[in-house]
Amino acid sequence: MLRRPFGLGALGVLVLGVLGFLWLFSSSSFLITPDQAKPLAERVKIDGERRPTPGGIYYVDVLVRRASWLERLVAPLRPDGAELVPEDRIAPPGTSDGQRRQQALRQMARSEDVAAAVALKELGYDVKAKPDGVIVEAVRPDVPASGELQPTDVIVRANDKAVRTPGDLRRIVGAVRPGQVVRLGVVRGKQQHDLSVGTVTDPTDPKRTVIGIAVGQSADIDLPVKVDIDLGDVGGPSAGLAFALDVMQELGRNVDRGYRVAATGEIELDGAVAPIGGAEQKAIGARRADVDVLLVPAGDNARDARKAAGDVRVIPVETFQQALRELATLPPKT
Repeated sequence: MLRRPFGLGALGVLVLGVLGFLWLFSSSSFLITPDQAKPLAERVKIDGERRPTPGGIYYVDVLVRRASWLERLVAPLRPDGAELVPEDRIAPPGTSDGQRRQQALRQMARSEDVAAAVALKELGYDVKAKPDGVIVEAVRPDVPASGELQPTDVIVRANDKAVRTPGDLRRIVGAVRPGQVVRLGVVRGKQQHDLSVGTVTDPTDPKRTVIGIAVGQSADIDLPVKVDIDLGDVGGPSAGLAFALDVMQELGRNVDRGYRVAATGEIELDGAVAPIGGAEQKAIGARRADVDVLLVPAGDNARDARKAAGDVRVIPVETFQQALRELATLPPKT
């Protein structure tokens, strides 16, 4: 009596089952994938008539989702241009996906107000915008600041120096060595507290000292005209530079000079352009949209963007005012 060999069929089912499990179930890692740059013209509404141009200002975002176990283990299965990153690059440990999403939407709302204030001030409007510190959005549970700082705290001083913007805090903290203590003046509710918190090494940059918190700009902003920016469910602060450029474009300034201009960078009330994440993926998104120019924060962001920009001209900028000057020097589009 011939017996059917046992093993191949069962092994095949087992392999398929394992692959199915690895594909369907999420890992702890995230994928950052490119999303095509999109024009802002229909997303920004301002009192007054818009003056259309043949070019346009584009914003560039990325898609962020958890990687399946199979995508985590097998690189060729990841989407084109995707970057696999650990969970703590996306959100502080212990933060749920829902909390991360709400934090990103709050950052977006603040970046819209700050960008509008910067653009209107540049145009000569009477803008009342007073930066009053740095608001704490989240605290990593594995750093000395955990238990000391709380979300909604507003940091107003660090090592006896005034803190008005996130850039101020980054510069002061960046000047100390990891492990050293930073003295903070914090407004919590209506009371001010003096705290001392230890610093740590930035997990994404061994040369950088951080406290281990996510922050945003705290400011009292009163705009002289109504500016409505709506990107739907897109979150995060990195579209600030694009917002500010488009507000000026909508109000009649020939910012784009007939070019399709994509921009990314977190903008601060003094016009400083701060680094963002996913620069390489955003360059791919700009390339896919066939834009002419991509403005990015100077430094590592510009270096990463150039790797993937193709024929798109990458212009590194440190401030909003520099971005305007760089665009103004472009030859008229023919």
